[in-house]
Amino acid sequence: MKADVLIVEDVRELAELVSMYLNKEGMDTVLCETAEEALEITKTRKFDLVVLDLNLPGIDGFEFLSIFRKTNSSPVMIMSARDSDEDIIAGLGNGADEFVTKPFSPRVFAARVRAIIRRMQDSSSENEKTIHFGDFTLYETTCILKKNSERIPLSVKEYDVLDYLVNNAGKPIQPEVIYNSVWKNAYGDLSAVAVYVQRLRKKIEKDPSNPQFIETVFGMGYRFNLEPFEQ
Repeated sequence: MKADVLIVEDVRELAELVSMYLNKEGMDTVLCETAEEALEITKTRKFDLVVLDLNLPGIDGFEFLSIFRKTNSSPVMIMSARDSDEDIIAGLGNGADEFVTKPFSPRVFAARVRAIIRRMQDSSSENEKTIHFGDFTLYETTCILKKNSERIPLSVKEYDVLDYLVNNAGKPIQPEVIYNSVWKNAYGDLSAVAVYVQRLRKKIEKDPSNPQFIETVFGMGYRFNLEPFEQ
């Protein structure tokens, strides 16, 4: 699988191990030991995936995500020994698309990397289709969201969740159904759905605490409204 992957990891031996397995998959890798170095590289180079450790010297992984997501929508996979629910939710909340805890099987890790990149490539190979709601347009071929002419930065997983909700507009969908349809794996926590809904509301709702597009239907899940309404 052809892809460019940026690995941000200060433990050189682990970074080289991950790089070796991804190279065997046909991917090209670039290694950075600090978030500062990674941010500088991503200013001029686009990557298909960023593999990110949280415990980094200087700027940590959470701060890297906050800065990176302001201008870049490339998928990010966190690999970290920090495995508490709070760390996982914070990682997803700051813009990560996947969270893998150390130690891990390199073969399983490589498979999950392939899955992320394949989903991204599959979505870009479809025929052009746009969906309009309010002042927004969702471009399903290029995975871009615009408000009028202004592009709204979305991570890959943010786009996937929004695209799924938009394509199932008008009916309430339970979090389990959203998770199974979007994540397509047996790993993770259903709370990730709520995290991404909150992130999307901050980007598309006039008042995230009083949402018009992504509505919570008590006991039934989330319903997307193509036409905004006033409450």
